[in-house]
Amino acid sequence: MPQSHLFPRLAAPAAMAALIPLTACNGDKKAEEKPLNIVYIMTDDHTAQMMSCYDTRFAHTPNLDRIAADGVRFTNSFVANSLSGPSRACMLTGKHSHKNGFTDNTTCVFDGSQPTFPKYLQEAGYETAIFGKWHLESLPTGFDTWEIVPGQGDYYNPDFIQMNGDTIVRHGYLTNLITDLSLDWLENQRDKDKPFCLLIHHKAIHRNWMADTCNLELYEDQVFELPENFYDDYAGREAASTAEMRIADHMDLIYDLKMNRADKQSDLKERYESYYNRMDSAQMARWDAFYGPMIEDFYSKNLKGRDLAEWKYQRYMRDYLKTVKSLDDNVGRVLDYLEEKGLLDNTLVVYTSDQGFYMGEHGWFDKRFMYEESFHTPLIMRLPKGFDRRGDINQLVQNIDYAPTFMEIAGIKEIPADIQGRSILPLLKGEDPEDWRETLYYHFYEYPAEHMVKRHYGVRDDRYKLIHFYNDIDQWELYDLQEDPHEMNNLYGKPGMEEITQQMMEKLHQAQVEYDDPIEQSLQK
Repeated sequence: MPQSHLFPRLAAPAAMAALIPLTACNGDKKAEEKPLNIVYIMTDDHTAQMMSCYDTRFAHTPNLDRIAADGVRFTNSFVANSLSGPSRACMLTGKHSHKNGFTDNTTCVFDGSQPTFPKYLQEAGYETAIFGKWHLESLPTGFDTWEIVPGQGDYYNPDFIQMNGDTIVRHGYLTNLITDLSLDWLENQRDKDKPFCLLIHHKAIHRNWMADTCNLELYEDQVFELPENFYDDYAGREAASTAEMRIADHMDLIYDLKMNRADKQSDLKERYESYYNRMDSAQMARWDAFYGPMIEDFYSKNLKGRDLAEWKYQRYMRDYLKTVKSLDDNVGRVLDYLEEKGLLDNTLVVYTSDQGFYMGEHGWFDKRFMYEESFHTPLIMRLPKGFDRRGDINQLVQNIDYAPTFMEIAGIKEIPADIQGRSILPLLKGEDPEDWRETLYYHFYEYPAEHMVKRHYGVRDDRYKLIHFYNDIDQWELYDLQEDPHEMNNLYGKPGMEEITQQMMEKLHQAQVEYDDPIEQSLQK
C-alpha cells in the first residue's frame, strides 16, 4: 500500500511476533495473566503534521514520540466524519454517523441508551472512567466515574460537570486539570482488583489555542514555511471555494489571534473576552505582559493583503504549537505514572485525535472536508508486554475500529453484528489479514453551519478518492493521491479517467450498501 504523503516512513519495523497467549503454561499448571488495561488519550483537532513522530518540520513532541517508539504508528488512520461530536460518537459505538444518530454538532443529542464499548467493557468486568471533553450534549453513560467539561470547555479555570449533577469551577489550566483528575482516579479511586479502561479526553488543541501562561514565550523566534498551496485558488473545486475557513479571510484577529484592544471590534470579540475574563489576576497579568506589546506593534503596522495573511499564519502556528506543548507534557505525566506504578507492561496506551486539521494547507484552518489533512487522524499505540509489533502499520483503519478493538482486547469473544468497525488487534499481533478493507467510507452532514463546508460523502482506496458534494450543490471530485497528494487537480470528467471513475463509483456504491447508508434520503435534505 502506498505511503501517505503526510507521513514519512519510520525505521523499518522489527520482526513481528504473535501476541503471547493470555495463559502461560508452567508444567501442568496454568497461570492466568491479568486482563489488559486500556488508557485512551484523545485530543481535539491535533493533526499529524504537528507531531514529530509523523512530521519533523514543525513540532517537537517527545512524549508522544515515546508512545510510537514503544509500539506502532498507523500511517493510514482516518475518521468517518471529520467533526468533534460525530467523531466521538463513531469512536464510542463503532458505527458510522447515520447508524449512531449523531451526524452533526448543531442538531443532534447523543442517545446514551445505545450500546457503547465502555458498556461492553463493564459487562466484561472492567472499571471505566472518562475525564475531560465529552461534547455529545447528553451526559456520559457506561462509565463508573466521569467528570466532563460543558460543551467545548474553557482553557482557564474551567467548569466541570460532576456525576452528582453539580457544576464546579476548577482553578488552573484545563490540560493540566484533566490529567490531574485522571491520575488521581488511577491512584486513589479505582478498584485495583479490576482491569480498567480510562478515557482521557482533552480540549486541546481546539480553537482558539490559548496556551498555558508558562508556554507563552515559546516558538516566538521560529518562522514557519508557508504550505505550497497556501494561496490555493480552488480551481475546479467549487465546494472548496465557498468554505469559510481561510486564514486570510476568516481567522479572527481578536478571538483566534488575541489582538484585543478596547478600540477594536470583531464578530467574536465577546467570545474571546468571556474566555479571557475567566483568568485570575496572576494569569491575566502574565497574559497581558506577553500580548500587550504585540498588540500595539501589530496595529501600528496596519498590515494588508498577503502581509496580513502571512502574519496571521505565523501567529496561528505559534499559538497552536504552544497548546501542543502542554498536551505533550501531560502525556508524559501519564506515561511516567504508569511506568512508576508498574502498569505499562499490562496497559495498552492509545493516542489519537477526533480528526486532523488544516495548518495552512489550501490556505485553511479547521477540518470537515474529506481532503487528506482533516480526513487523516493520528493514531499511535504503546503496546503491552507480549506485543512485539513495532514501526508502521499501513493498512486502512478508521475510528469506527476502536470499539471492537477494545472489546476484543477485553476478552469479548463475539463482537455484535451491528458494529461496523473491525478490530485491529490482528494488526497489532503482526498479522496481515488477506480480507482487510480496501476502501474507506466518509460522510459529512453539518451544513449550513459554521465554516460553511458543503455536505458530502465519498470513498477512498489506496490511491484514488471520489467525493460527491450534495444538498444545495451537485459536484463530483476525483483525485489521484499518488500523483496529486495535495488534491489540487480534480480529475472528475477529465478525458481518460472514465474507467477509474467507474471503478470508484462501484466502490462507493458497495460501501453505501455495506454500511447501509440511506443516501437517497440524505440527498433530499
